[in-house]
Amino acid sequence: MTESQRGLKDVLTHQQGEERERALRALLMRPLLAGGSAELTLVRRHAQYLREWLNRETGWVLHVERECARLFKRPATLDDGTRGLPEFDSYRYTLLCLACAVLERADSQITLAELGRRLLEGAVDPELAAQGFICSLEPVRERRALVYVCRYLLEVGVLVLVAGDDEAYIDRSGDALYDVHRRVLALLPCGSRGPSWIAATQPELKFEGRLRALVAEHTPETDEGRRTAARHQLARQLLDDPVVYRDDLTDFEREYLASQRGPLVARLAEVLGLKGELRSEGMALIDPEGELTDVHIPDVGTDAHATLLIAEHLAEKARSEVTLVSMPELAAFLRSAADRYRKYWRKETREPGAEGPLADMAVARLEALKLLRRVDGGVQPREALFRYAIGTAEHLEQTEVPL
Repeated sequence: MTESQRGLKDVLTHQQGEERERALRALLMRPLLAGGSAELTLVRRHAQYLREWLNRETGWVLHVERECARLFKRPATLDDGTRGLPEFDSYRYTLLCLACAVLERADSQITLAELGRRLLEGAVDPELAAQGFICSLEPVRERRALVYVCRYLLEVGVLVLVAGDDEAYIDRSGDALYDVHRRVLALLPCGSRGPSWIAATQPELKFEGRLRALVAEHTPETDEGRRTAARHQLARQLLDDPVVYRDDLTDFEREYLASQRGPLVARLAEVLGLKGELRSEGMALIDPEGELTDVHIPDVGTDAHATLLIAEHLAEKARSEVTLVSMPELAAFLRSAADRYRKYWRKETREPGAEGPLADMAVARLEALKLLRRVDGGVQPREALFRYAIGTAEHLEQTEVPL
């Protein structure tokens, strides 16, 4: 092989590695890829490699078709209340399920008004009423909630807007027409078993039991089977969670990490372009580009600034061996911060009483990042929060325009 041929081979190998990294990162951020995106093209091009890598390292299944790709991620834990779709509450989740049930039986096109009409037919189910779900689509807030659900379905590729305006549906001045991609819709659920099958075969299960049954996996009762399950569990946590704490692991997982922590983190970091961080209290994969997260700290804006101030405040409390901080104390802290930074914060966050919701928001963001835990009486800082004890926060003159 000539020098030029070796050089070309090196270039192609490097390009292949970059493409595989981009494809994996895209699947981690958006497990359901549809449409003609560049990311889907890369996933299809490297489908065999991606399937083998994901199956070996995480036990996740990757399904690839011409128009879509679905990574069937299994959560490392089922009791993390910080996960979920942004701004989705139980009402919107119920609307989402009802909308999907309608679309599964709909024609290839449907209007928003027709979707709403058919959705109401399913909304009268006595079991929904027993849970307190009431929907008539008469109040504006209910139509707005349905539009929010449809926008999520647009985002993942289940729906494609053909004509019209969903805002017009909200004020009843018009309508919207969608194409329905039923194949993408079929790949939206991520359970290893169908909910209807579980309901039919295990009717005695309560909510927690049904949730576990949805994602149940078989683990061989052998030493190798248990080691593989532990490796998959830890890899899922590293790829899904901001930080993995040693105290949160089982005895078997801690025993496995005694010899495998470094190699495990190194393998995942190398393929995904991440940096591994190993400490006595736990481990994490850090993304230098800041892409593989849906919650950023630090960030710009009033909410992000308040979150960073709360993080610093809690870190200093923890260094003073204060292990429990109440929500009223955090609200009072933000009240004083609003006076100090009133020139830079949004007008409504400077109003009396705004400190309570602002503190709740900051705590929710820090909890999602696993920097604290909620307990009776307040919140407890966790070890990774100590990096935010950085002294007095500085601000720039043009950080945010006051309203």
